[in-house]
Amino acid sequence: MILAVDTSLGTAVALIDADGARRADVSAADPLGHAEVIGDLLVNVLDEAGAGEVTHVVAGMGPGPFTGLRIGIAAARAFALGRGIPVIPVPSHLAAARTALETETQPFAIVTDARRREVAITVFDGVDADGIPQVIADTVLVKAVDADAHLDGIRRIDVATLSASDLARVGARALAAGRALADDEPLYLRHPDVTLPGAPKKVGS
Repeated sequence: MILAVDTSLGTAVALIDADGARRADVSAADPLGHAEVIGDLLVNVLDEAGAGEVTHVVAGMGPGPFTGLRIGIAAARAFALGRGIPVIPVPSHLAAARTALETETQPFAIVTDARRREVAITVFDGVDADGIPQVIADTVLVKAVDADAHLDGIRRIDVATLSASDLARVGARALAAGRALADDEPLYLRHPDVTLPGAPKKVGS
């Protein structure tokens, strides 16, 4: 089985089996309460899935806000470390694109709220030879009021929740194809709002 964890929007956890069928899928929509629910969701999804060995963990790598995103990635890595199994990093917008491809046949854009009156946009068109949603324009951060002009007629799909099952399925496709869809660095929407303090001021004698 493949476990998927994502906290780029709300908090989503799922398990799929070897043929991609969903064994369990739980989520919480609150975009701020990741740390409070992630542990319970992991327990719930494992209980719901029943017997079976988890062989890989898919971590949703964003785009997402700094604090929320790293909670899910840390949980995925901790689970994998405890079981001695690999982590497969997958950009979160690929999961949303896979969900959209159940109905979409033309190029489309996945659009997620980046807060501060901005949105994150990734443009897709179908799937590639490995069955993975095909990115035709990489993720960018755009002012919300400028999003439609930026897309220039491309259909936009605004996403507020993510399917962890589809995240797992994308990860399974990447695993089968021997591909890395992301590196180990999260796709933060922007740098954290902290700065390192400067060196202490010298006091003259």
